[in-house]
Amino acid sequence: MKWNSDTLEAELERSGILLNDPRINGQQLIAEEQRNGVITRALEGGNVLPNFEEFTADISRIYEAVKLETGGQVANYIPQLKHVDPDLFGVSLCTIDGQQFSIGDFQNKFSIQSTHKPINYAVALEELGTARVHQHIGKEASGVSFNALTLNREGLPHNPLINAGAITSLIMQDKNPADKFDHLLELFDQLTATGKPTFNNSVYLSERDTADRNFALAYFMRENGAFPEGVDIEEILDFYFQCCAIESTTEQMAKMAATFANSGINPFTNNRVFSSQTVKNCLTMMNTCGMYDFSGEFAFSIGLPAKSGVSGAIWIAVPNVMGIGIYAPPLDKNGNSVKGVAFAKALVNHFNFHAFDSLNYELDGKKDPRRKKYETKATEVMQMIFAASAGDLNEVKKICNGGISVNEADYDGRTALHLAAAENRPEVVEYLLHQGANITVQDRWGGTPLVDAQKANNREVLEIFDAFHPSNDNQ
Repeated sequence: MKWNSDTLEAELERSGILLNDPRINGQQLIAEEQRNGVITRALEGGNVLPNFEEFTADISRIYEAVKLETGGQVANYIPQLKHVDPDLFGVSLCTIDGQQFSIGDFQNKFSIQSTHKPINYAVALEELGTARVHQHIGKEASGVSFNALTLNREGLPHNPLINAGAITSLIMQDKNPADKFDHLLELFDQLTATGKPTFNNSVYLSERDTADRNFALAYFMRENGAFPEGVDIEEILDFYFQCCAIESTTEQMAKMAATFANSGINPFTNNRVFSSQTVKNCLTMMNTCGMYDFSGEFAFSIGLPAKSGVSGAIWIAVPNVMGIGIYAPPLDKNGNSVKGVAFAKALVNHFNFHAFDSLNYELDGKKDPRRKKYETKATEVMQMIFAASAGDLNEVKKICNGGISVNEADYDGRTALHLAAAENRPEVVEYLLHQGANITVQDRWGGTPLVDAQKANNREVLEIFDAFHPSNDNQ
């Protein structure tokens, strides 16, 4: 297959497959058949977000609206962080099929800060297992600041995503500090397929020189017996500060998040980085504890696993769909990026990505970008007609609230009202009429919903028709 023509390149980019994708530009040694499969799937709209151009147009509008947000303050308790430009704002998306889109300051590097915590937690789970790790770390949200000098009732850190728990996660890895750090950098490469990340030494030094609270936390935990024996506090804290000073971009962070959204398999290499069980545990912890003491509100209103850092970074996983990387330095009172949280809220208000949107019959027109445009409409029309025929009012409401017109018809011109009238489904008929259903619309044989009800002598339906259109009783 020839795939290097200008036309083909343009079509690939429209579908979200960029020319720097290692699967198609020769950077990755994969079979020609696999490479052709990536291209064919993109051109045929077979990826997880088939209408990618329309989707990214919506994302761009969300970005421009959120960009106007002016709240928050850049973190100042770590000297190097307060020097960053507060107007920086970048967003990147990467799907589980490798579709990519970025906007704004997406190439700007930033220190990842606390967004490394899920990675180190995942490493500990992989190396030692869930039971052993959670002998030393709890599983509950703390309800207090991320660096609060507090432990749970068992004298343990509340969870692995606040400072105390993250420090303990680093201890729960059977390597020396140098090997641990090399392993972490290699993992970032495996998660992103972009090479090892860079390291900001000035941020590391700044972090270490202002670490009184973290030292106090570590000694407090050792005093309470939270650590395994033989822990060198200065050594483990030094490693913790190094982790916070690793640098990334939103593009890299989105690819990392996409690997988590893809059950631990990198979309570009198809290599498994973490087990599916580790990913499940990690995303569960992020969903309940990843946004500091805003975690409950984030889970309630946004419903996606996420992890923030005081540099202004947030990464979000939309399971089985995509990863998102966001960077905007000004923080709210909880230590989360103001623009990052606002973008996440706007995202789930526009698309049905909230974890429990599938249970909601009244989605207020939210889009489902996972479905093909015309396939979506045809499928939902048929589902609505079938539901009307069966008298499933809740299903009819759900589909109508998704934006499908009640007057859409099947190949034979029959609408939901035709079927509800013919099958004597008065509740559905009444709902459809309130939604503007046409009582006189004709199918391919000239039949109308009114005629169908008359033929079947469905008196309840005829009474409802008469109440809505009194003149019809003489037809």
